Amino acid sequence: MKTIYRLAKTELNTMFYSPVAWVVLVIFSIQSSWKFFDSIERFEKAQKLGMTLENLSQTVFSGFSGLYTEMQNYLYLYVPLLTMGLISREINSGSIKLLLSSPIKIKDIVLGKFLAIASYCLLFMGILGILALYAYFSIDNLDIKFVLSGLIGLYLLICTYAAIGLFMSCLTSYQVVAAISTLVVLAGLNFIGTLWQGVDYVKDITYFLSIAGRANEMIEGLIISKDVFYFILVSSLFIGLSIYKLQTGRDAQTTSKRVLKYTALVSVVLALGYITSRAPLSFYCDMTHTKSRTLTQNSLEVVKKMEGPITITTYVNLLDVNYFLGLPVSQNQDISSFEKYSRFLPQIKMDYVYYYDTSNNTELYNQNPGLNDKQLAQKMVETQDLKLKKLYTPAEISKIINLKPEQNRVVRTVEYNGKKTFLRIFDDMFKIPMEKEISASLKRLVISPVQIVFATGNMERSIDKKGDKNYKTGFNEISFRYSLINQGFDVSSMDINAQNIPGETSILIIADPKTEFSQGAINRINNYIDQGKNIMILAEPETNSALAKITQKLGVSFTKQSIVQQSADNAPDYLVTQMAKAIDTSIIKLNKNDNPIPLLGVSGIKIDSKTNFKVTTLLQTNNLPAWEAPLGINTIPEELKKEPSLSGVPLIAALTRNINGKTQKIILSGDADLMGNAELSRGGSGTFQFVTDIFRWFSNYEFPIDTTRPKSVDNIITVSANQVFISKIIFIGVFPLLIILSGAFILIRRNRR
Repeated sequence: MKTIYRLAKTELNTMFYSPVAWVVLVIFSIQSSWKFFDSIERFEKAQKLGMTLENLSQTVFSGFSGLYTEMQNYLYLYVPLLTMGLISREINSGSIKLLLSSPIKIKDIVLGKFLAIASYCLLFMGILGILALYAYFSIDNLDIKFVLSGLIGLYLLICTYAAIGLFMSCLTSYQVVAAISTLVVLAGLNFIGTLWQGVDYVKDITYFLSIAGRANEMIEGLIISKDVFYFILVSSLFIGLSIYKLQTGRDAQTTSKRVLKYTALVSVVLALGYITSRAPLSFYCDMTHTKSRTLTQNSLEVVKKMEGPITITTYVNLLDVNYFLGLPVSQNQDISSFEKYSRFLPQIKMDYVYYYDTSNNTELYNQNPGLNDKQLAQKMVETQDLKLKKLYTPAEISKIINLKPEQNRVVRTVEYNGKKTFLRIFDDMFKIPMEKEISASLKRLVISPVQIVFATGNMERSIDKKGDKNYKTGFNEISFRYSLINQGFDVSSMDINAQNIPGETSILIIADPKTEFSQGAINRINNYIDQGKNIMILAEPETNSALAKITQKLGVSFTKQSIVQQSADNAPDYLVTQMAKAIDTSIIKLNKNDNPIPLLGVSGIKIDSKTNFKVTTLLQTNNLPAWEAPLGINTIPEELKKEPSLSGVPLIAALTRNINGKTQKIILSGDADLMGNAELSRGGSGTFQFVTDIFRWFSNYEFPIDTTRPKSVDNIITVSANQVFISKIIFIGVFPLLIILSGAFILIRRNRR
């Protein structure tokens, strides 16, 4: 070891006697400081303007344009300049012959050179560390462990770059050629992850070798053992190759022996890399304060209940618009999107099934007129150069699974313990399922899903239509991420006049019936209520009389006319409601909602003092005067204004009682538009959150799964604009100048000697 340290010290002295080392240090210092203070300055101004700041540690250091993210993109440019002369300088000057003929081991020479460049790279981390120290005094409650995680990732990355540069320097006597060769290899390692991704086993090797994004997880606060092993193994590979290359100058070896040595080294590294990258052998350390890189507690409780094998099968229709998400070239990336789960459930197995069938991809059909589905599928295989083991025809795939209800979209099934559920792709910017959707699908396999049944037969709102007043968006839209069918609920409908209510029904919903119920329907509903089961009743002012025989049994009723208020901007029957104060959280928990919840055309709720239920008002009219009036009026008549006004009129209420050893839950709403497609899509409205909270209450807070995380605490910039300006001058002007003066002093002193 003493020899290695002595060689490293000598190499470091040589590096600092060269202007290149000083120039690189100055450029890195200016570049990193400029980026850092640009972010601090920008957030300080935003804070001064009253804007809310969040997660400053992550925003400043990572993310799309954080300090670590930006500097990671430039590190590969610095390393070739530093490593190009490590060995090539010795080869060019002839001193390599003296080294090889000396009693010093070649291994010590190479390790000494590598230790020198690794020590120099610590200066880069030191500069970033100084900026992190400044951030500690500039950002309240800076997430220190998160910042350290990024430093570790960047250092491992640059050391790997250095090992590659060291090997390239062994191959030539020309330093410029060594630098260019290093850039080429780094480019190749960034690109190799996209090669042969359609070839089994080979795709895992090339994906492992890819250096692209390897430090990203650590920069984002998650240290994964497979990434650490990657950097160590790749560095070891190129250090080993450097040793073997120099040994050829000292030892006489046959070509076959050399090839065998190189092959053995590469094979061992690839084998170790493959083994250490497997999910069961991976270890994780979440360095974030809020554990944002780990599943939330509710998701963890789900995965803890799963012990047996889990199979996630992706059915890829080549004619669907989202087909590319499941192609062989995307499989490794797709598998990595489930890494938060495979970390705790290493038994997850991912399968992919390819087929073709009629899809809703109108653009594809319009671009290829006259071609049938089979011809289109063949064209997709040819143009995408797909090498599939099997492409199922419509008839063949239908024998395996019925995907017609899924509109033949790209979809997954999750299988566990003999149960199966769908996990869908969505028509939004992200497309793939996130934690809420994945955890909901897993939870459906360990507990019974909530069964929502809509009553039909009396012209109620439909869960299958997209009109403004219908309910497809919130309940039955498979392509909408937050539709309840994608959040753990089963949603169906039945003719209440002709069919019995299914015994497994968790929530019966009666939404704005336009005609009177048959006596059989009334008997079924009353019997359902008498059993202590949950029900939701939504009315409209002009049609709520159809519900009178049901609400009478509950001890409540609706006003015969609409509730109206005077408004400067809206129609009188457009009410901006307010949430009732002091709602008993032991009865129902609602998220505090700063956005208004408007109701358009709503009946008030009247409560009979003899009701057997505890009535909790959820939404009511605000403090402005209100009256009862017919629907459709444009202004409130003066005669009506003279009548006594109403205040605090209940508009939506929760009814509860203890029956048969459990709590019966009922929601009454004087407005059926509340859950309509139009209202749930209204911008700036709190309606969607309110409706979601109601169904979470109905499901005993099992679904939708709450994946919210603790609020960040690093939300305040503690330095002023003047302090940032002075610091900027010091770090971007004075500090680099000191480095330049130090370098000049050392170089001049050496020349005088």
